Amino acid sequence: MTDLHIGAKIINPGSSKENKTGSWKLQIPVVDRKKCVNCLNCVQQCPENCIKAKDDKLDYIDLNYCKGCGICAHECPKKAITMK
Repeated sequence: MTDLHIGAKIINPGSSKENKTGSWKLQIPVVDRKKCVNCLNCVQQCPENCIKAKDDKLDYIDLNYCKGCGICAHECPKKAITMK
């Protein structure tokens, strides 16, 4: 068995929020608010939980944690999200 380095462990519960992974992305999601119908499918499909809703409407995308995977753009039924 290989020993894991400190970077491979989350030692303190909840400390993963300190690890802002947004710098990994090559593209960012951009929302066209005119096309968005607030179905919130993007919120449900985001694997990083970085797309936030407020009062049943898309509020913002937290780019500090977005890895630029593009799932939100792919799953948007109105193609209101594009990766730039």
